[in-house]
Amino acid sequence: MSIDPALLEIFACPQCHAPLREAAADGDAGEELVCTSADCGLAYPVRDGIPVLLVDEARRPA
Repeated sequence: MSIDPALLEIFACPQCHAPLREAAADGDAGEELVCTSADCGLAYPVRDGIPVLLVDEARRPA
């Protein structure tokens, strides 16, 4: 996955509004966008190249 850097600059965590960064998903071959806030840290899935920025779909940090 490679999200356009211009889009990545404007994406924000729906929960806390912190910036997001790209990361590989744990245990899967999938990708995700991870919140950069130390307090939040939610990981949002990317399905078919489209970020799913819904809090209900996010994975909580371990």
